[in-house]
Amino acid sequence: MSDVIPTGTTRDSAYLFERMTAVTLALATPQAGGSVLDVASGFGQDSLALAARGARVVGAEPSARMVGWARLQGGTAPEPRPRFVRGWSDALPFADGSFDAVLCKGAIDHFDRPELAIAEMARVARPSGRVVLAIANFGSLACRLARALDDVREGWLGRPVARGRRHYDVPADHFTRYDLAAMRAQAGRHLELDVAQGLSLAWGLPSWTHFVERLPEAAAARILEAVGALARRVPRYADVVVLAGRPRAARRSASTSR
Repeated sequence: MSDVIPTGTTRDSAYLFERMTAVTLALATPQAGGSVLDVASGFGQDSLALAARGARVVGAEPSARMVGWARLQGGTAPEPRPRFVRGWSDALPFADGSFDAVLCKGAIDHFDRPELAIAEMARVARPSGRVVLAIANFGSLACRLARALDDVREGWLGRPVARGRRHYDVPADHFTRYDLAAMRAQAGRHLELDVAQGLSLAWGLPSWTHFVERLPEAAAARILEAVGALARRVPRYADVVVLAGRPRAARRSASTSR
């Protein structure tokens, strides 16, 4: 993952990933005993966290290696334990309306057919259920600033182009370059969105990371939370956006009639 996220555990990285997990799981946690589908569940850490809250959880993941690892980790967890299955996001192996909540955290831009995946998540959610998506935003303030600085360096100062992936470059294993407009357009065709929450600003910019690292721990936490509060107000510029909503009735009806 070193070509996707900054290496090491910096304070701005820790804040972003902790907030992304907290917000996504809070939105996806059903009432006691409710059912949740974790799409692209990876090693199963979010599935295990939801199960620990009393949910009946299924993790769907196409990688046999990750499914095996998740089952190994889940085997020692207290009941109720998640069930992990191999499944592709654009052809989920579940009946219509099977789950009270469906989540996909930080994975949808890896899918080669992301809108079909969203349609599938809406299909397997109950009419009153919720689909929750956490998506990296390449229209973020950090990406815009990094691009502007590179334009100055390369265009005005004549410095050579930086090697490797730059902050605003989409990693090679991503199929879609999302900004908030693209997220809303794809998800909105299948979901009645009622949440669009931004998480963190300026994540991964070297100057911001170094500034936060030099602060006393308590001051850094206050600064990160204050900037995070601003990101919640302006998701267009946030580093990650969490979308949530109910399945659109028209889409569900069309799926059921086929």
